[in-house]
Amino acid sequence: MAKWMIFVFLTGISWGLYGFFLHKGQLSMGDAVNGRFKAFLFVGLAYFLVAVIGPAVMLLLNGAAWNFTGKGVSWSFLAGLVGAIGAFSVLLTFGLGGRPAVVMSIIFACAPIVNAVVATLSHPPAGGWGAVRWQFVAGILLAAIGGCLVTFYKPS
Repeated sequence: MAKWMIFVFLTGISWGLYGFFLHKGQLSMGDAVNGRFKAFLFVGLAYFLVAVIGPAVMLLLNGAAWNFTGKGVSWSFLAGLVGAIGAFSVLLTFGLGGRPAVVMSIIFACAPIVNAVVATLSHPPAGGWGAVRWQFVAGILLAAIGGCLVTFYKPS
């Protein structure tokens, strides 16, 4: 197994636990109106610790130059923005009655579909869309069907 696969599974496990932990944090705040915002405040603090301090330490340890390109900053900021909007949307979903088992199943079915379509649009296959294999389309459909099945038939 390639070493990078360790981090793939670490990410999958972390993101798989995210909704459950966020919902527990929201409920544990003991504030039915603002508990989700209080919980998200600590999510932001955790992001700061991991996403700001961690890379800064690694850059220092690696002796990296502290110059950044405008294009790199723009795309990276946009990535952080859509990630934060997604995380905040999860929280708002819970506030409207969504439950982690349903919400996260839909999200994790939707995300790879969006990723596959956007990646294919930005890097079209040689030979154009006619070169897209049926297995790719089947994978997208199966992801959608899987998300629906998990949502509709979750344990009660």
